[in-house]
Amino acid sequence: MQWETLDPFLFCAHHLDLYPAGNDQLGPAVPLDGRNIGQDFAGKDGWNMYHGNIVPGFPAHPHRGFETVTIVTKGLVDHSDSLGATGRFGNGDVQWLTSGRGVQHSEMFPLLNKDSNHFELFQLWLNLPGKSKMAEPHYKMLWRDEIPKIIKNDSSGNKTTIDLIAGFYEDQKSLEPTPDSWAADAENEVQIWLLKMDGNAQFEIPVAKDGVNRALYFYDGESLTISGTEIKSKQMIELNPQNEIIIKNSSKPASIMFLQGRPINEPVVQYGPFVMNSQEEIQQTMRDYQSTQFGGWPWPRADHVHEKDKGRFAIHANGKEEIK
Repeated sequence: MQWETLDPFLFCAHHLDLYPAGNDQLGPAVPLDGRNIGQDFAGKDGWNMYHGNIVPGFPAHPHRGFETVTIVTKGLVDHSDSLGATGRFGNGDVQWLTSGRGVQHSEMFPLLNKDSNHFELFQLWLNLPGKSKMAEPHYKMLWRDEIPKIIKNDSSGNKTTIDLIAGFYEDQKSLEPTPDSWAADAENEVQIWLLKMDGNAQFEIPVAKDGVNRALYFYDGESLTISGTEIKSKQMIELNPQNEIIIKNSSKPASIMFLQGRPINEPVVQYGPFVMNSQEEIQQTMRDYQSTQFGGWPWPRADHVHEKDKGRFAIHANGKEEIK
């Protein structure tokens, strides 16, 4: 499912797959008959192979001119890229990748469990302004035990939990994004929150600067009441930044994504995985990719995955290693 978003965000992809047991190759331990392997997005049996043919996921593909913020709430992702960086992350971790002038990467979803492998991923495409579209590619891990988690109780003791992926809430700030990100400048007021609300909980979102775009994505639950209007699940709600927003939940738990940011207000020209400011820049990007492959592919397979017993880790292009 792709969610429409507001500038500076380009869109949000929400993947929810109830994968079966994994096999020795880290793919599904069931027949793949009846699937359009290489283009499997039909949701057959509650899950997809996407562009993978052995392991679900997205084998090597290029990006230029924007960022991906990949939030994995359930399951794991094996990352590899053309800069020689790699890693495995998930179950609450977030990867922030600035593609800048160009990078190839793969995002594979290894199935490590012998019973079932439930998987949920949100991938935000966050635009870059023209001055940063040719920045040096860079990725950063926001590990789950380092992401600020804020718990707010309402007057009745009902709880709302905020995973503060970007931005701030009251006196709490998020981890820093990548250095060339639109979110790196506090003046741009970029916010990325995941909210979990108890049944009957009430939560207030404070005002922001005039001209800032903000929206809620109510992706799981029964109903919310916002400014006297009842909202059913699977809805996007655009918010006025100058109004205090009070969210009242129904009796069942609710899950919400909150996105906010000052718009870049530049032309957006997209061709597949390339996002630039003009058609001429897109054509140049295609020529650049054909001639350089954005550094080539240093891994033995386009759908590179790690050993089954490998834990969560990241190795960056500069050789820095993080082990979790």
